[in-house]
Amino acid sequence: MKFGVAIPTCTEGLLYPIPFASAGDILRVALAAERLGYHEVMGNDHLTTQAYVRQAFPDPPGYFEPLMCLAYCAARTTGIRLMTGVLVLPLRHPVLLAKQAATLDQLSGGRLTLGIGVGAYREELEATRPELTLGSRAELMTEGILALNTLLTERVSSFSGRWSQFRDVEMFPKPIQDPLPIFSGGNASASIRRAAQYCQGWLPASLTPERLAAGREQLQQLAVEAGRDPDKISVAPQMVVCLGADNEDAQRRFQNSRIFEHLTTLQRATLRGIDPTDYANINLVGDTDVVIARVQALIDAGADHLAGLLFVANTVEEMLEQMEMFREGVMTKFSEPMPDGRTA
Repeated sequence: MKFGVAIPTCTEGLLYPIPFASAGDILRVALAAERLGYHEVMGNDHLTTQAYVRQAFPDPPGYFEPLMCLAYCAARTTGIRLMTGVLVLPLRHPVLLAKQAATLDQLSGGRLTLGIGVGAYREELEATRPELTLGSRAELMTEGILALNTLLTERVSSFSGRWSQFRDVEMFPKPIQDPLPIFSGGNASASIRRAAQYCQGWLPASLTPERLAAGREQLQQLAVEAGRDPDKISVAPQMVVCLGADNEDAQRRFQNSRIFEHLTTLQRATLRGIDPTDYANINLVGDTDVVIARVQALIDAGADHLAGLLFVANTVEEMLEQMEMFREGVMTKFSEPMPDGRTA
């Protein structure tokens, strides 16, 4: 089993207080993650502040662009993988994004994974790309993935979609990895379908083992229908982690956290259909024995990777402490060779 860490790129006001992390803190977390044996660091993506965050805090959050942050981390690390989770694909022009991704894969020695999604907040699309708001984000996603795959694999590529068009683009160098791993983010059936048809992984969030197993079964069926090998498509759920001295302590810390408040705002988006009172039991919240059992249940349901774990914390120091506790209490029970050959 592989484990990743979500670095605090665009998390202030959402998952953590304002202020929370500086640019230097992002690198601190990445360096700690590599030292502790995590498989990757993963940065999330926002271009503007959400309305509810503006209402909740007097000061604006610091949102750091994830690809630039990962490039910064690439220069200071050696083996840990670099992942976006999720990059909001409809906000990005595919030609520029393909060039950025290929360059980062080259600079990092082939360590990039692109986790992409529609984004939890339609208001960001309306604010930053109002010309696209007549289209469905699902349609924008499909076009974006097809355009990216063309740009990243063909010597000369052209694309004529409803929302994206380019002609006679010769883009080199290509990524080192062939193919560059792209993970489809989201819990919805459309996200699973995109993973099955076009991507190398599925990146859901905070699913029960039962729902994860059902999604994996759907993924496998759709992959076979698309003529693809389902065993080559990773299942990489993202979960919240809150370890405590006992279950009561962990649940109390989780329910009083900014992360819990954030999850409740996703009822109409990523976490549609999940009761907030179940969040603690769905996620990795509890003492080490409880969390180990939940990780095993996710493995049994088909997960091969827990990507971009979100650690409950009010400060970067608390986040680093939780990362250390998880490594010592949980990761060592599921040891797997890391990119540089070590084991957790």
